[in-house]
Amino acid sequence: MGYFVEVERGVNIYVEDVGSGRPVLLIHGWPVDHRMYEYQTSQLPKYGFRCIQPDLRGYGKSDRPWTGYGYDRLADDVRMIIDALRLEQVKLVGFSMGGAVGIRYMSRHAGHRVSQLILAAAAAPVFTRRDDFPWGMARQEVDGFLAANDTDRPQMLRDFGKIFFAKPVSASFGDWFQSLGLKASSHGTAGGLISLRDEDLRPDLPRIHVPTWIFHGVEDRICPFPLAQAMHWGIRQSALVRFEHSGHGLFYDELQLFNHRLLTALTQGP
Repeated sequence: MGYFVEVERGVNIYVEDVGSGRPVLLIHGWPVDHRMYEYQTSQLPKYGFRCIQPDLRGYGKSDRPWTGYGYDRLADDVRMIIDALRLEQVKLVGFSMGGAVGIRYMSRHAGHRVSQLILAAAAAPVFTRRDDFPWGMARQEVDGFLAANDTDRPQMLRDFGKIFFAKPVSASFGDWFQSLGLKASSHGTAGGLISLRDEDLRPDLPRIHVPTWIFHGVEDRICPFPLAQAMHWGIRQSALVRFEHSGHGLFYDELQLFNHRLLTALTQGP
């Protein structure tokens, strides 16, 4: 079932809602949409979970306003969805930029109605290198993606896809995955990149007070593994779960293991 939730006047967010039972809110990464979780949401409802999957503004089927791509506004959109659907005891799953948005939500909204957080290859606490944070992408790399977004977005997405997975994927899967990024708006894609480049979530980490699982691929070339370690050090109630043979796309690199560990975490969590 799919429907729209108005998060501010004139801005409607598309939500895919599958299954029934304990609510799991899955936030997708940049630059794709809710469909990236296809191989998870086809399984979780079998075990009594309701999978609620929004397309962030600017992505997928959601509206595409010119502004609102900072983590504060994206976190506010998540709050509006949770309140509109009257969800309680939410298990919040965030992948890549979706993980960053999840962290900001927990900090900005004091974990409102969320009982558990799962961060998968989260683009946090800092996506780009700083003088006091030597891990992540160089700002110049992100600027290069921004420039390519304005001149040849399909090729930019193709190049990004080449470093996304640790294992080869079929040509058909690669084409499908790229199509998720092409569905997004160009300015939304740029807005997400700017937030990834500029935002710093280190002050948010100690404000997370729910059990947190950090899933991260050891071979991640987009959000290198030291980012996961920094999140683990900064979030008090966190467990770091290594995926030894995964890159950034751990949800597909080690699909069966990822689904098993996700289901285990969701079942064991509050």
